[in-house]
Amino acid sequence: MYVGGKVAGWCSVAPKSTYRALVNSRTIPHVQDEGAWSVVCFVVRPGFRRRGLMHQLLDSAVGHAGAMGAAALEGYPVEAGGERIDQASGHVGTVQLFEAHGFRLVSQTAGRRGGKPRWLVRRELP
Repeated sequence: MYVGGKVAGWCSVAPKSTYRALVNSRTIPHVQDEGAWSVVCFVVRPGFRRRGLMHQLLDSAVGHAGAMGAAALEGYPVEAGGERIDQASGHVGTVQLFEAHGFRLVSQTAGRRGGKPRWLVRRELP
């Protein structure tokens, strides 16, 4: 994503099957993986944070996955519990971010980021 001609951020979105770590994960549950895509991380550069860019990045990821024929899109965000989370933990997004874009909670994973629980969230695509 560009803002004022400068790279402001990006997110990683691709078929779940291309993420070897997800395919082999013991902490992320597998739910109807066929045709599923995954959003695994967000990066927003310093100077562009706190502008809602993660929302725009997630919207773009949903649109891209849908245009490429994905049956569903998954994320693996952290549950912040209303608290601020550190930058390293926040790269996976928050449950609140995903819920604001029509994702539903599927199950809590066995994983944690920054001491906070991670969830499997999912949105079916048309």
